[in-house]
Amino acid sequence: MAEKRDYYEVLGVSKGCSDDELKKAYRKLAKQYHPDLNPGDKEAEAKFKEANEAYEVLSDSDKRARYDQFGHAGVDPNFGAGGGGFSGAGFGDLNDIFSNIFGGGGFGFGGGASQARNPNGPIRGNSVNTTITLTFMEAAKGCKKEITVKRLQTCKDCGGSGAAAGTEPVTCPDCGGSGRVTVQQRTPFGVMQAVRTCSRCAGKGKIVKDPCKTCAGKGRVRITKKLEVTIPAGIDHGQTFALRGQGDEGINGGPAGDLNITVIMEEDSLFVRDGYDIWCDVPITYTQAALGDEITVPTIDGKVKYDVPEGTQPGTVFRLRNKGVPYVNGKGRGDQYVKVIVEVPTSLSSKQKDMLREFEESMSEKNYNKRQGFFDKLKSFFE
Repeated sequence: MAEKRDYYEVLGVSKGCSDDELKKAYRKLAKQYHPDLNPGDKEAEAKFKEANEAYEVLSDSDKRARYDQFGHAGVDPNFGAGGGGFSGAGFGDLNDIFSNIFGGGGFGFGGGASQARNPNGPIRGNSVNTTITLTFMEAAKGCKKEITVKRLQTCKDCGGSGAAAGTEPVTCPDCGGSGRVTVQQRTPFGVMQAVRTCSRCAGKGKIVKDPCKTCAGKGRVRITKKLEVTIPAGIDHGQTFALRGQGDEGINGGPAGDLNITVIMEEDSLFVRDGYDIWCDVPITYTQAALGDEITVPTIDGKVKYDVPEGTQPGTVFRLRNKGVPYVNGKGRGDQYVKVIVEVPTSLSSKQKDMLREFEESMSEKNYNKRQGFFDKLKSFFE
């Protein structure tokens, strides 16, 4: 008989893994090798059984402790350690996992369906997703905006029961009010019980014979609501923030979901955003670049002065510290980067052209560092 593999190795987890990591690993293997998804595949069947056995032990804190100390001998009754091996006990977690995988109930090995949740217990409402369009400045500086959203709210006429005034829902005869029905199924591991949502009452456990006309028996109605939203300064395009409790109202007294708002930021004619930094192109004249000058630079806080040094070259970038976008819900802000664009004059008069030619004749190669370097490289290339 082949030696058993280490349970941690079977599930592909480390010895010190958390319960969530353990369940996630088992969920993946159970879905991959389940017999219903691999009919006739003996190897998948064996791996499915092996994964079940490993999870049954490691998901139980007492058995896991014995296994960590004594190995398989600590959980195998044949070794006299007690505690049982793969007996099928402790399958509450497995039922929850199979319910998530196969969408409607768990599986009991050899009988005993998992205990159903109360179908009439509080259920949290769904979250609602929407978008909001902001200008560059609104996103950078923050603002207040009014938005219109559609959400589900408890029907006032029936109080959420779905039944017309003067009537009440009745217990579903198919599931007896549990909201789920059990179906037995034979498998290579014995008889399995699939617990599924009752199709007659859709899992509610009750049936509305005389539905409310306002909500058509659903217990909630869709309304349009206006909200004033505070936009945090520094939010960026594509980011989402939530308004707690502004989504769909819950069922049976459950809490409301959230309203998730995703930002769409319009492009700006002056500024380009890069995270919390801002980029801006500023055109200057040839004379300003050559002689230097004080220029005016736009920022999100208004105009500022900057001294362009003598001999500034086209494409030079200088930085204005702390003139960028504020950090969302934090201290500090980014920088603003200003790129100098030297504009070549056009539509010159004859006199201006003559003056430029005279000026050019007065220049020498030492006045043009890049030009001199280029021709030195060009001369070396052809030698």
